[in-house]
Amino acid sequence: MRWLAANEGELRRIAGDQLAIIETGSGKTATAEVADDDRQRLERVRRRFGGRIATLPRYWLSNFSRLSAKRSLRIGKRLRIVRRRTHLQGFPALIIPAGAAFGTGDHATTAMSLNLLERISRMLAPGWSLIDLGTGTGVLALAAKRFGAEKVCAIDLDPTAISTAKENARLNKILGIEFRVSDVRTVTAAQKFDIVSANLFSDLLIEISPRLARMLKGGGFAILSGILRNQERDLRRGFRCLPLRLLDIRQRGKWITLLAQKPI
Repeated sequence: MRWLAANEGELRRIAGDQLAIIETGSGKTATAEVADDDRQRLERVRRRFGGRIATLPRYWLSNFSRLSAKRSLRIGKRLRIVRRRTHLQGFPALIIPAGAAFGTGDHATTAMSLNLLERISRMLAPGWSLIDLGTGTGVLALAAKRFGAEKVCAIDLDPTAISTAKENARLNKILGIEFRVSDVRTVTAAQKFDIVSANLFSDLLIEISPRLARMLKGGGFAILSGILRNQERDLRRGFRCLPLRLLDIRQRGKWITLLAQKPI
């Protein structure tokens, strides 16, 4: 894990969404895996970080999806993230297929964000709003609708992510979300929001922090995730000059999620 803490940032920069981190139950060791159909790109990763290259079976993703399909994630007493419709069993749920890219809610950063969103949404008056920066599968935007949000905007730079998020909205019969392909570094909003959620890399969070603060209403909340524990100090330093007050820090393994509020 010490090696991973020192190298994960560079690994993610090179591998992007192709990178998966598998931690042991003890939290002391982990395996970093990069999937790619271009062997030359994998050779560059191997030369830089070591490891070995293995050829996966043709149907490895389908096999993985079948193994993952029984897993579900419970968000307080108000929502459960499931993999297929047969697992609903009468409990309020979102269906996010197990094979979906860009996050299904399992990752610590997403799960902590969802739990904070569930908590905050109980404190807000009806008609509240959310903008989700780096929406991926749209799971936070969809959960916001389930929790009663009136206005929801979901932003991602990757058109495939937005396409996936739209399909998940259709699958869950959720209407009224504005999906937009846009760069979070330059995105603008016509209105201010009660909640801004951003599950991004720490460097990007710091870079867009002034823009993020401007999107919030007075009294609004920012849920900031995708942060490694050893990056917390840099993030706090980057937010010192902003009108944001830190309310809570959640930690799961090597990841933390911050909850901040903009003063009225």
